[in-house]
Amino acid sequence: MAKAPSKAPAATAKKTPAPKKAGSPIELIVKACEVSLTKLNELNIEHELQSEINWCLGSFQNDQNPIGLYQMVERSLIIFKAELSKKTKGVTAKLVADLEKALKADA
Repeated sequence: MAKAPSKAPAATAKKTPAPKKAGSPIELIVKACEVSLTKLNELNIEHELQSEINWCLGSFQNDQNPIGLYQMVERSLIIFKAELSKKTKGVTAKLVADLEKALKADA
């Protein structure tokens, strides 16, 4: 006679992923700066702004003061709105909306 299993196998519960958090305003502005820098680099425009964003990101890592990041995102937003109106490939309304959201998160 075969031995019956002593315990029934436990049902594996599927974990649902936790809803994504919006992130803190600081995380949003850092991400917005990084996205802006990447997009400006891809489009090969505004080299001076790219270097300033890069400098501000490094400065933020040292002193944790995000004021320069906010200024850079504001400047990037103006550029991207102009590029969006020209229908430049790669500049989307979502990109502009995400940058605006990062700026408003502090307000």
